Amino acid sequence: MLKAKLGIAPIAWWNDDLAELSDDVSLDECLRQAALAGLTGMETGRRFPMDMDELGPLLHRHGISVCGGWFSGLLLDGDIEEEKDRIAQQLAFFKAAKAPCIVYGETARSVQGERHTPLAKKPKLTEAEMATYGRKMSDFADWCAREGMPIAYHHHMAAVIETEPELDAFMTHSSVPLLFDAGHMAFAGGDNLRVIDNHHARITHVHTKDVRMDVITALNRSKESFLDAVIKGAFTVPGDGSLDFEAIVKALAARGYEGWFVIEAEQDPVANPPLEMARKGRSELKRVMDAAGYEVST
Repeated sequence: MLKAKLGIAPIAWWNDDLAELSDDVSLDECLRQAALAGLTGMETGRRFPMDMDELGPLLHRHGISVCGGWFSGLLLDGDIEEEKDRIAQQLAFFKAAKAPCIVYGETARSVQGERHTPLAKKPKLTEAEMATYGRKMSDFADWCAREGMPIAYHHHMAAVIETEPELDAFMTHSSVPLLFDAGHMAFAGGDNLRVIDNHHARITHVHTKDVRMDVITALNRSKESFLDAVIKGAFTVPGDGSLDFEAIVKALAARGYEGWFVIEAEQDPVANPPLEMARKGRSELKRVMDAAGYEVST
């Protein structure tokens, strides 16, 4: 049977870009709730110490491991040697934590964290810029892998690689491992099953973000920002939104994907209590993984 592990991102408890969308709980309580929901991994966030001597005992107490974590990359306009310096601490920490990968998110030119910049103002690359960027990212990814910690590239709303055609072009011009995020691709108007079919050989990490399509279709992208969409409830956990995760997970299984499936749904924790949402997401993922023939690690 194919092997899978189920994790979650702490953004369900504390939002890094929108402080008002955060629950006032400790890291210990966050890990306790994740374990109570039946999850075995958590990606890192702003309340995580970058030191396994401090974090290790907390993780061990709750039977949780580090299953990834975001790095705000600037390689699009930056220097590869500077990026090596910027990622060095996280790379060393993730190696000590035995994490599967670092999630690379390109934030250069991105408007994902700008509350008052509309989605329509997202950056776009020419074919020549895409080719140059793809080569730089490939060189950087190769270096990270040689250092013992691979990266997984996160296509993201309001960033330079957002849409399905942009992802196709980037994958053509690079050799970088891919983080597949069903919610971001659906938000961008892409076809999740086609993306899996086209790029399955490079998918090394999966975010199971669901979407509320009624919220997304009602957005005015010429006026409203990515963060506006988050506040309005564009994202949620599997089983609470519009996506068919049984079809998505079966497509990944058919292509032989094994590894982490991480619930990542930034939304208001008061209106959407994190423990309740984590349980709902985990329950739906376990259901569809059973249907797809996965053996889920517990």
